[in-house]
Amino acid sequence: MPHLDRDGVRIHYDVTGTGPAVLFTHGFAASSRMFTANAERLAADHAVVTWDMRGHGGSDYPADRAAYSVALAVGDMAALLDRMAAPSAVIAGHSLGGFLSLEFHLAHPDRTRALILIGTGPGYRRDDGRARWNRMVEDYAKGLDERGLDALPDSEELRRGAHRDASGLVLAARGILAQHDARVIDALPSIRVPTLIVVGARDAQFLDGSRYMAAKIPGATLEVIDGAGHAPNVTAPDVFDARVRAFLARLPR
Repeated sequence: MPHLDRDGVRIHYDVTGTGPAVLFTHGFAASSRMFTANAERLAADHAVVTWDMRGHGGSDYPADRAAYSVALAVGDMAALLDRMAAPSAVIAGHSLGGFLSLEFHLAHPDRTRALILIGTGPGYRRDDGRARWNRMVEDYAKGLDERGLDALPDSEELRRGAHRDASGLVLAARGILAQHDARVIDALPSIRVPTLIVVGARDAQFLDGSRYMAAKIPGATLEVIDGAGHAPNVTAPDVFDARVRAFLARLPR
């Protein structure tokens, strides 16, 4: 399996196909496996890059909490594009991966050809909303610390067998999943790249957030997939892939 060395932390990644780069980032406690089937379908005319966040899947699980942060995750994404010799890419992500895609655009607007945001939200503007989210994150981290991978909920994109243990997930929750400010949500109106927002009609937690992003990001396209939940690329892959392919086909070369 190919790995990228990031100051001693090995990041697992895969590349499927050739052509313009599309970088897919999975959600918290998922892994790059959630995009395997999608990557195969999109690879006819794109180089589809999938990867495992630190503490997830086939990447390293450093024991130092300082090795987990949004800034480091965004740096990992940029380093993957460097490895691909890709000056820019379509930046796509699910859930936490979608939030990191927005963070990537903030840090590297010149390297963001377009955005695909899947079952995700832009964070919180108000301190009370952020505090509620962070309490949920801490409860999740404590459960993983106490019960290991058995604490993972049943969800279409989560596979306990994708991870060696829960140690990295605990630290990634506290270091990457937790929210700290309103930079991302405040920056939505400044996004100038083509943006596709995909959400399942049954994804109650992120449906309103997806509609909010579609209203705030200039020219954004919102696709609500009937019958799908939090991971529409997994539960409705044919519809998801068709809509992503149509979006990619409209992008200027």
